[in-house]
Amino acid sequence: MRVGVLTGGGDCPGLNAVIRGVVRKGVQDYGYEFVGFKDGWRGPLENDAMPLGIPQVRGILPRGGTVLGSSRTNPLKVEGGVQRIKDSLAKFEVDALIAIGGEDTLGVAAALSDDNGIPCVGVPKTIDNDLSATDYTFGFDTAVNIATEAIDRLHTTAESHMRVLVVEVMGRHAGWIALHSGLAGGANVILIPEQRFDVDQVCAWVTSRFRASYAPIVVVSEGAMPKDGDVVLKDDSLDAFGHVRLSGVGEWLAKEIEKRTGKEARTTVLGHVQRGGTPSAFDRWLATRFGLHAVDAVHDGDFGRMVALRGTDIVRVPLADATARLKTVDPGLYAEAGVFFG
Repeated sequence: MRVGVLTGGGDCPGLNAVIRGVVRKGVQDYGYEFVGFKDGWRGPLENDAMPLGIPQVRGILPRGGTVLGSSRTNPLKVEGGVQRIKDSLAKFEVDALIAIGGEDTLGVAAALSDDNGIPCVGVPKTIDNDLSATDYTFGFDTAVNIATEAIDRLHTTAESHMRVLVVEVMGRHAGWIALHSGLAGGANVILIPEQRFDVDQVCAWVTSRFRASYAPIVVVSEGAMPKDGDVVLKDDSLDAFGHVRLSGVGEWLAKEIEKRTGKEARTTVLGHVQRGGTPSAFDRWLATRFGLHAVDAVHDGDFGRMVALRGTDIVRVPLADATARLKTVDPGLYAEAGVFFG
């Protein structure tokens, strides 16, 4: 049997660990051959592939990014895209496909599997941790650790200059990174997409912090919105899945805080540093297990499914369930963090 593997969407720490787990178990336990499609769905669309065997996955466990490359290509929006993928799989004699990605990549995999008869198994990947069918996704832990370390470092410079520091982290629709890193890093305000914020209330918390002779740290998700406004966009362009490019809420908020409180405010946008570099031990562990169980699903012929973490167990769920809704921050969890605001 020959199995195709691809990584789609934004890169994140742990992708290489999945690839390694898939290949090592597939070759050693099942005698499979593997083909790696380059740059997400662009690979099978354009017949761009590479051999993927044990020599190709040696030493990649601790490496960030993906040796296969990635992109936000959407074959469902390309004329004849589905047929081109079928033709590519036939050309490379691929019997099944393992797609590693987030909501968009897995949505394509679900459509190909359910509606077009292409045998697909999905592996969930997103640093935002917003896929509802799995307790955690790999990459999230690394992103939180990076953001927490940044917040720790920013505390000292904020105190030295007695200024407000606004830290913008990733999180388009879900504020998991902001909530976890903000709580772990001792932030004084945490703003997430699930709860619209009142700028005056933020300024009141900031002022309260200064009264206690401490400089405040505000952590804000890129998708957070004020009560009387909308998301802040980097520009008006859309990617192949119709997503706008978010960026700028941190800078906007810092200016509002400075204008309303008279206190100096600066912004740090962590951006892509959150998803680059070496994966944490947890993400290597989880990604490896996902890879091992994904190739088991292929061996069992259990297609149209995604591997997921439930507690400490890896289970299989329908791909359609994985992309049916986003997992957002529960109001109760956010309320817990509110004890430390101001």
